[in-house]
Amino acid sequence: MDLVVDVFEWTKSRNIWCFVDYRRRQCQWIQKQKVLVEETTPRNSSAMASSCCKISPIIPIFVAFLLVASSLSPVVVSTSSTASQNDDLQPRTNQTFRPGEELQKLKRIKAHLRRINKPAVKTIQSPDGDLIDCVLSHLQPAFDHPELKGQKPLDPPERPKGQNPTDSEPEGFQLWTNSGEFCPEGTIPIRRTTEEDILRASSIARFGRKISRPIRRDTTSSDHEHAVGYVMGDQYFGAKASINVWAPRVANQYEFSLSQLWVISGSFGDDLNTIEAGWQVSPELYGDNYPRFFTYWTTDAYQATGCYNLLCSGFVQTNNQIAIGAAISPTSSYSGGQFDISLLVWKDPKHGNWWLEFGSGLLVGYWPSFLFSHLRDHASMVQFGGEIVNSRPSGSHTSTEMGSGHFAEEGFGKASYFRNLQVVDWDNNLIPLSNLQVLADHPNCYDIQGGINNVWGNYFYYGGPGKNVKCP
Repeated sequence: MDLVVDVFEWTKSRNIWCFVDYRRRQCQWIQKQKVLVEETTPRNSSAMASSCCKISPIIPIFVAFLLVASSLSPVVVSTSSTASQNDDLQPRTNQTFRPGEELQKLKRIKAHLRRINKPAVKTIQSPDGDLIDCVLSHLQPAFDHPELKGQKPLDPPERPKGQNPTDSEPEGFQLWTNSGEFCPEGTIPIRRTTEEDILRASSIARFGRKISRPIRRDTTSSDHEHAVGYVMGDQYFGAKASINVWAPRVANQYEFSLSQLWVISGSFGDDLNTIEAGWQVSPELYGDNYPRFFTYWTTDAYQATGCYNLLCSGFVQTNNQIAIGAAISPTSSYSGGQFDISLLVWKDPKHGNWWLEFGSGLLVGYWPSFLFSHLRDHASMVQFGGEIVNSRPSGSHTSTEMGSGHFAEEGFGKASYFRNLQVVDWDNNLIPLSNLQVLADHPNCYDIQGGINNVWGNYFYYGGPGKNVKCP
């Protein structure tokens, strides 16, 4: 998935907002949507769903095939140069079939799997086919980082003041816990990466990272589309939101649909720092259409640093009940039960690390402060909302859904929402937003409507179906 975080600039001469892709230095001008305030009465219920399948390793079969093929004369289509690692997983059309090269590629895949899949003291089979490995905390991928080697996870930090203790989620909100099995104390659950996962990526080097594609961000040629609420212009030390969970339809493997919060700082150039958490449907990354709990971080606008979940050294997990990257259950249904998850990201005043909390007190882990440049101090922007990738299949807009797949005007039970939007101030207080702005860059495809009331505080509905009569 190649999510590009866009930020907003105000242009006085044109009196409009724009999304700016700072890697391509291009700007899409869009009118700022009017904030619509409406009163809602939230309801609570849930629905359960799961399916079962098994993933079988393919490398042994592939290697056997290549060994047989290597004894035969290769069929030459045309001559081309050897691909670099960044092209390892690209389709090799009009190229010579070289069994030796393919074997080397498979060796690199196996080596990468050995680096990120750590020895497990216990393995749990999830109904969706995932294998969840219980790994000793001090052996998790984060501690491969030179500045963390030999260390152990930190003790719990000082939590922000003013948290609402009424927010809660069911103990088993992920499919892998349906059997009642959990990882023992002293370990953390990690979704096992398979060779199939890596083979779906554009390259081994880019697996688990967001990728930039050279596509213009304007109204006629756009790969990323958003419906977001945001605040900026102050110093922020954290953010919190309750996010409605759905299972939106994603049209093809090369697209995704996500709902998340972003904590952002930097000059909005190549030194952009972000911390991100939420849920996503990404067939390329996970091989299915389940909504999955995820995290991400970068310190250089997604160029060379950072990754999803625990797919590189960085995020330190401290919790043995949540598997980052695992499927979420239950999910919401149209005119039926609604389910949301509450996420809080904040900067520990004592050590400066950025912590992630799930629900009303379940610490997931932290991003060490040394990972960042600008975020070592504070964030300059907080953003909440949905994003999809539009690959324009067959030349038309994608039918990939955002949120529930329905427009904001349909309201509770039909449109997806974010509620109880808050930020953490300089004194570690969790406070309501005072200046929430909402914006959709393709409102005929996906839109957003914000509001405030006594039950939900600051909130918004967002999303849409993608391709429709007004979004061809």
